[in-house]
Amino acid sequence: MSLFAAARLVRSPLAMDQSVLSAARLSPRALHTSSKVGAITWSKQPPAKTVPVSQEQDLKNLNRVRNERPISPHLTIYQPQLTWYSSIANRITGVGLSALLYTYAIGYLAAPYLGLGEALSSGVLLTHISHLPLWLKLTVKAPLAAVFSYHLFNGIRHLSWDLNKFTTLRSSYAFGYTVLAATAVSTVGLCMM
Repeated sequence: MSLFAAARLVRSPLAMDQSVLSAARLSPRALHTSSKVGAITWSKQPPAKTVPVSQEQDLKNLNRVRNERPISPHLTIYQPQLTWYSSIANRITGVGLSALLYTYAIGYLAAPYLGLGEALSSGVLLTHISHLPLWLKLTVKAPLAAVFSYHLFNGIRHLSWDLNKFTTLRSSYAFGYTVLAATAVSTVGLCMM
């Protein structure tokens, strides 16, 4: 058995028992890796005993060992940052705007074939919207304006990063807060229209 195979045995999640692993200790001479030595010499202990297990027991043991392993810390150890929140929000707003655009476009194209005639044309929509109460108009208009404004300004921010501008930590945060401020001002402006 090579040193590589022994290391794999020790780290293997399929190892059945710690006592089995402790029986496979290397001798002090086992680390000698001369080209003249054909194999690594082992201690004079008897070989480790193996226990036959069924495939079901093997899978159960594998899952038990996997559950005992620590979870990769990825998100839990990092402090939340404006850059990754803004990147996630940019993707979500992009998907939302795309979904609304495609839904309206397909509905507009399908309306005449469904017997709705000009139900989704601009003139008919403006007539219906003009008769709605102000609170309902703002309830629909404000989120749409905020999503559109944020995606627009954060898209400009991402394009500036592609040009290698505002990539230092300080300028990245400054531009991020500028995007949030511009989004707020633009949302108010669009709601006043």
